[in-house]
Amino acid sequence: MVQLQGDERLDYLLAENLRIIQSPSVFSFSLDAVLLSRFASIPIQKGSIVDLCSGNGVVPLLMSSRTKASIIGVEIQERLSDMAKRSITYNNLEEQLSIIHGDLKDMPKQLGKEKYDSVTCNPPFFPTVSEEKISDNIHLAIARHEIYCTLEDVIQVSSQLLKQGGKATFVHRPGRLIDIITLMRKYKLEPKRMRLVHPKEGKEANTLLIEGIKDGKKDLKVLPPLIVYTEDNEYTPEIRSILYGE
Repeated sequence: MVQLQGDERLDYLLAENLRIIQSPSVFSFSLDAVLLSRFASIPIQKGSIVDLCSGNGVVPLLMSSRTKASIIGVEIQERLSDMAKRSITYNNLEEQLSIIHGDLKDMPKQLGKEKYDSVTCNPPFFPTVSEEKISDNIHLAIARHEIYCTLEDVIQVSSQLLKQGGKATFVHRPGRLIDIITLMRKYKLEPKRMRLVHPKEGKEANTLLIEGIKDGKKDLKVLPPLIVYTEDNEYTPEIRSILYGE
């Protein structure tokens, strides 16, 4: 039986028939994490994957239904890494998934360089600015702002962990696209696939999915846009399929 703490609850990951521990005051995953887990190209039968900025372990849990590869999640917040570990235990996935409580910048030394087939990351989106613009909730502030890691840290570490030909996949905001591509090329991650996510048809994109290959050749494919809601504020068929397996 899972031990819940404080305001934690046990939620369903519906399409995968899994459960995950969440807390409204500490961390609850968003659609970004679900889209990242589905967009990422990962080995199916064997291999090794690292998920950086893992939060409560949602991306490793979601990817576990798509692959038999081992998946390591890395999370700097002890409270969140503990939630992730308990979710893994609840779902009996200890043989496939593991969580490291640590700083992603230490992972190339701790885990080894150029050993992994795939790296995924849902990083903090916002550069750290003046304190009054940062959430009073330290857990949310760390998840949203570049307090412990920058975009460059994320991309550099991803490249260091990946084998040649390995794939790094990120979810971010479209406004950082130029920064992301510039940094990916700086660290030898050639952008290969990109998809923009729009809240509704005709609305500006608010989410970016992008994947690069370590030492890959230049050839970026821009996939059709992904629309989240219909005009009636219902999930589109593609989003329903992603979330519920319909």
